Amino acid sequence: MTNKNIILDISVLSTCTIQQAMQAIGRGEIGATFVTNSKGKFQRVLTDGDIRRALLEGHGLQSNINVIPFKEAIVAHESNSIEEISQLFSDKIRLIPVLDSEQKVIDFHLYDKRRHIAVAKPLLDDEELQLVSECIITGWVSSGGPFVTKFEELMADSTNCQYAVACSSATTGLHLSLLAAGVGEGDEVIVPSLTFISTANAVTYTGAKPVFVDVDKSTWNICLAQIRGSITKKTKAIIPVHLYGHPAEMDGINAIAKEFNLVVIEDVAEAQGSTYKNQPTGSLGNMGVYSFFGNKIITTGEGGMIVTNNKEFADKCRLLRDHGMTPEKRYWHEVIGYNYRMTNLQAAIGVAQMSKLENILERKKDIASKYKQYLGNLPGITLPVELPHVSNVYWLYTILIDPDIAGISAENLMLQLREVKIDSRPVFPPVHKQPVYNTGQSLPNSEYISSTGLSLPSSPELRDIDIEKICSTIKQSINY
Repeated sequence: MTNKNIILDISVLSTCTIQQAMQAIGRGEIGATFVTNSKGKFQRVLTDGDIRRALLEGHGLQSNINVIPFKEAIVAHESNSIEEISQLFSDKIRLIPVLDSEQKVIDFHLYDKRRHIAVAKPLLDDEELQLVSECIITGWVSSGGPFVTKFEELMADSTNCQYAVACSSATTGLHLSLLAAGVGEGDEVIVPSLTFISTANAVTYTGAKPVFVDVDKSTWNICLAQIRGSITKKTKAIIPVHLYGHPAEMDGINAIAKEFNLVVIEDVAEAQGSTYKNQPTGSLGNMGVYSFFGNKIITTGEGGMIVTNNKEFADKCRLLRDHGMTPEKRYWHEVIGYNYRMTNLQAAIGVAQMSKLENILERKKDIASKYKQYLGNLPGITLPVELPHVSNVYWLYTILIDPDIAGISAENLMLQLREVKIDSRPVFPPVHKQPVYNTGQSLPNSEYISSTGLSLPSSPELRDIDIEKICSTIKQSINY
């Protein structure tokens, strides 16, 4: 919810009752209401504490709020900077309304040390609860059930793909996709080192070898030149990862794949809803794999989805997903399969989440815009890019911090944010440096981005005032 909407919800007229003021406070999250006259001009702030004291003094719910002693509010004006406004806070003053030239409230700033700001938080409400309840009432709680099919249909439609195969996670989806493409013992699969480790692990599950390459310093996605230079006679596939929501350079990747007869499996775990040249990511290679973990664009708790326009690949993924049981004869298995199925309970959440997807993506863009506004000119801070031919969904809004210029490292900034209850996350360590792989390679871009990157809170429910607090804390922590 934006500050503008909150202001409309919690404002009351000076003629209202104590009960009406209580109801207004209850509609917001800031523990206060703005009192205005009939022309909308700001008069005062009433807090939940003011209301409690009035009730303890014997005033009734139908008493006019003017029985509550008037206190002059500390206010800011639209011309004031964030730094000027931050100086107005004190132990007693934690809410500052911002007034325009007509003395109307157009914004507010809140400082609350008690509030914890999470990096990611799923957007769940009554719709998810209703559909999950339907599963419980009908008894369809396992992998059979109508919501699995419905969720697959919605995902296929949203990605412009003919087929979608629900599975238990993006990791299992990558594993199934590789197996469907015939990847196995002795093969090689090219992957970017800068990714979550499951991308490489899925390759290892098949008996193939993940071959790590560096990323582009600007987009943080797999480097085309390094793909070409890493291809051998054993290379069977490429897995481009649309890291942190920015699409990889798919035209170049597909051109290389076509030249060397390689399969392209997109890892879209962090980029649902992004596009490349107006085409949905996930639909640009031979297969695309999505994640619905709790911190992803939409969630089913755990879960994944494979999308493709290749019927043979889709059929093979379905077969392997369900223990390798042939669709024609129950309990008959001609291949070794896996239990990689999604439950109807999870799919019910997914169906409800799909109805929110466009709003979530819109809010993600808005959050990114505000971060750019507040952090765009800070020394030593590099913001994520969005190239003209793509749409970045900014899964986690991630910045790079040059310690020599900013005067602080990403790790120390993370600690300072934590002190004021702001959560953040480091960028993934390069997989080629992980103990289980540790190839001894030098991939400088991946290593630099990992060591200097920090992911900031990016939940769709993140409030504008939270973003201001985050950015104000960052500004106070660097050489600004």
